[in-house]
Amino acid sequence: MKLYSTGLSGHAHRARLFLSLLELPYELVEVDLASREQKAPAFLALNPFGQVPVLQDGTTVVPDSNAILVYLARKSGRTDWLPEDPAGAARVQRWLSVAAGQIAAGPAAARLITVFGAPYRPEEVIPRAHAILTLIEAELGSAEWIAADRATIADIALYSYIAAAPEGNVDLSPYPGIRAWLKRIEALSGFVALPRTAAGLHAAA
Repeated sequence: MKLYSTGLSGHAHRARLFLSLLELPYELVEVDLASREQKAPAFLALNPFGQVPVLQDGTTVVPDSNAILVYLARKSGRTDWLPEDPAGAARVQRWLSVAAGQIAAGPAAARLITVFGAPYRPEEVIPRAHAILTLIEAELGSAEWIAADRATIADIALYSYIAAAPEGNVDLSPYPGIRAWLKRIEALSGFVALPRTAAGLHAAA
């Protein structure tokens, strides 16, 4: 397998993290976003959206971080990470949708401002980040994991941009449940961290 990735991307980190947790061998192919390699014809042949990550497994090409999580769990037969029963699968899908929606529009967008210079408005995206973090904190008030009694790909999908939220000036100190959940993920065998930047709240740390 090959994973087309870039180091500071939280989306790409989801895929790298899950590959490591599953102990699956793969070749990492770094895509240079600064030189717009993701918009080159060779890359667009893999993913017409011009985005990382992309997983290439033989003749199968899987763009999109959440789709990669699903693919890897199914290919590995890991029903612990992605339940097969309708209710369990639906609970996981709910949080995959949150990762692609509110997390992308909140913590991820806030980090894009400070790390990549994206033209978003902090006064809009930071409150959105706190709104979804408040909901996740409530979910974790009586549970260790977000969608089941164990870690699932829902936790992996949410992890990267929540862990990196301080880089986008999103303070995690009001969320003890989330901070404890982050530590549980980081304690999993095979965990690999998203590289930390000296941006946002980390700039003054």
